[in-house]
Amino acid sequence: MMLTDRSTLVTDTWVKATWEEFLVASEHSELDKTRCYYDSGLMRIETMVVGLGHGQDNTLISQVVSLYAIVNNLRIKGFTNSSFRREGEKECQPDMAFYIGDDIPTPMPPKTTAVGDIDTYGTPTLMIEVASTSLNDDLGRKRLLYERLNVQEYWIVDVLGMAILAFEMSNFGSRQIQVSRVLPGLKMSIVEEALQRSQTEDDTEVSQWLMQVLRQV
Repeated sequence: MMLTDRSTLVTDTWVKATWEEFLVASEHSELDKTRCYYDSGLMRIETMVVGLGHGQDNTLISQVVSLYAIVNNLRIKGFTNSSFRREGEKECQPDMAFYIGDDIPTPMPPKTTAVGDIDTYGTPTLMIEVASTSLNDDLGRKRLLYERLNVQEYWIVDVLGMAILAFEMSNFGSRQIQVSRVLPGLKMSIVEEALQRSQTEDDTEVSQWLMQVLRQV
């Protein structure tokens, strides 16, 4: 079945589809506020969450990574809601993605509307999903997708639980970690405390606290 309009499109679940069907669904002009994934003959067209909790945590986690890089003089290149594709095989659109250190591509990806070609620019070092409604999927099939894309580290931000589930990935597998490998020494407990503080403190207050803590990492 070719997916050619919104009436034939099933969202927020994985469905069987060819690569060509996925491209039609993901590039359809009527589709907005969606994120698109494809892996092993399955696609997921996911409705983007626009709630305040998701937006706050997305902003905060990006600040955590950026502040860590500044304090540690670590080169990073970040992307928000950007697609990364291995043509004909896989595509993902995490909430955040970061190339770190020697993984930063040269030249850097241009500022265009095109998706990031993994075969040209490589796979981002760190992928992050902010999960307010899709926690099980982020832990399951998306996690498998990121393993197959050779992502080095994958974080899931549990918005409701104010927790971070972090995984180190290698050899098409993953294991949970409590301390980041790609941001050496950064404990997930620090990130979780930042999430908790954000419930009662503004961004400046949280960032000032983070700067003090990160200088001690």
